[in-house]
Amino acid sequence: MSKKILLTSLFLLAVAGLMLHYRIHNFMVPDRIDPEIMKFDGTRFLSFLFPLIDVVLVTALFTSRKTCIYGYLFNGIIVIYGTVFMAHYSIAEFAAKSVPPGDWLLKSTLPDIGIAWADFFTGKALYDLYLRSQQ
Repeated sequence: MSKKILLTSLFLLAVAGLMLHYRIHNFMVPDRIDPEIMKFDGTRFLSFLFPLIDVVLVTALFTSRKTCIYGYLFNGIIVIYGTVFMAHYSIAEFAAKSVPPGDWLLKSTLPDIGIAWADFFTGKALYDLYLRSQQ
């Protein structure tokens, strides 16, 4: 598989994650007192920041053989943090709302976690290609 295809896949998966986060965790929220006024929510911005770093920094680091190890490292850290946070909030929300366990798969963040891990494994394949081309 070519490096360009894997790099494009890595970028597109990161952009898909960024768009999902922006849709779900939009950091510009209506003010509680006056809903017509939009207010910045720093907590929601942090959940938007991880996929933004994935799109910009991780993709940039994977463009070079010298820096691909750092891209692989950051990609792994982002995926692990994302998995823990998404699973935690999904389980906490389901427990608070008493959602039946049968609904947990389709109404949870499991598909989002799957996208994150697909992004990681794409980065792993790209990193492996860089390693093979050195030998």
